[in-house]
Amino acid sequence: MDSFQKDIDERANLALSNKFELLLFRLGEGQHGGKSELYGINVFKLREIVPMPKINRAAGMKSPLLGMANIRDQFIPVIDLPAVTGCTPETGLNLLLITEYARSTQAFAVESVENIIRLDWSQVHAAESGVSSRNITSIASLNSDEYKGELALVLDVEQILYDIIPSGRKVDMSAIEGNTNPLKPGAVAIVAEDSKVARLMLEQGLKGMGIPVMMHSTGLEAWDKIKVIAAEAKAAGQPITDRIGMVLTDIEMPEMDGFTLTRNIKTDMALKHIPVVIHSSLSGSANEDHVRKVGANGYVAKFDVKELSEVIHKALDGAVV
Repeated sequence: MDSFQKDIDERANLALSNKFELLLFRLGEGQHGGKSELYGINVFKLREIVPMPKINRAAGMKSPLLGMANIRDQFIPVIDLPAVTGCTPETGLNLLLITEYARSTQAFAVESVENIIRLDWSQVHAAESGVSSRNITSIASLNSDEYKGELALVLDVEQILYDIIPSGRKVDMSAIEGNTNPLKPGAVAIVAEDSKVARLMLEQGLKGMGIPVMMHSTGLEAWDKIKVIAAEAKAAGQPITDRIGMVLTDIEMPEMDGFTLTRNIKTDMALKHIPVVIHSSLSGSANEDHVRKVGANGYVAKFDVKELSEVIHKALDGAVV
């Protein structure tokens, strides 16, 4: 397992060049038989990988929840990932991927771990139009000698957790009652988020704040829309902030990540005054340092609508992270 425990700062620095590392693993034979599919998860979400420990099964707990595992004196819920994806492990559930995600820790049981590969986000493409599974957010094209021509299905962790524990993922609109739209009249918020369930929650939260939104599933899609609106504003003789009141972006996204999107905005003379808030499950001091480096105006870890509202208002008032 030591080969998988790399320095976290090196991994985080990749984000500043639109790159990341993907952990490749297998879950067993798929629903329709044939070769076991390759799955992937961003290494930055991983805390560690451990051999399958003893699982304590609570009364009434149903699949895909296996139970709770004691990992370093912390009891963590264990999710049967093959059961989520409809796969059947050939050799059993042998490893746990311990992940830290959106202020919570959970473990995913898998059959085997294969490798860590470094990719550019341009090699990752949104899966909504080509993959039927609701638990897949994108598809990574692998170009290493070992995996030349293969594809890896990147899991939508937000969707998986939402489906398993929906009561813990609802937007508490009462936390922002009385909020008024802080944007200029006629301005909209551009949102970039690849997870379907996260987009839904963000849309609900922003509309609850009275903020009109344009939703996008990749950073590149959002960037293209920003450039179109900027051209329209220039032709009309308007400042861009009359059209785009703010940008809210995830970090991990196919084609262009949130750091690259933010840097593109903040290094463009016509766009740099647009407030940008980064909204991500990838919490920690390393990421917050990168938020500052790319010039974002705010950062919030997923998902607390009250905190999101507070960060947005501070960003619009000119406060920097």
